[in-house]
Amino acid sequence: MCKALGDPYRIKMLEYIRQNPEWTQCTAITENFNLAQSTVSHHLKQLVDVDLVVAEKEGRCTKYKINNDAFAEYVEYLKCFQG
Repeated sequence: MCKALGDPYRIKMLEYIRQNPEWTQCTAITENFNLAQSTVSHHLKQLVDVDLVVAEKEGRCTKYKINNDAFAEYVEYLKCFQG
């Protein structure tokens, strides 16, 4: 999970997806970033693989939303390192 959060583009994508409380279409994400569609897909796959983002196929496209439960668990885990 730390590795997935270590890329600035992934952080920006998470912020972009978070702005929409419902689902965010893959085309909207691709259009928002100055990256190739394949690069955006790669970054999104990394986020999905660690459960930070949920993906759902819709026709030929995929839509995404933040996995709030995974973020809450990660925050709780990080709290054990507080002094």
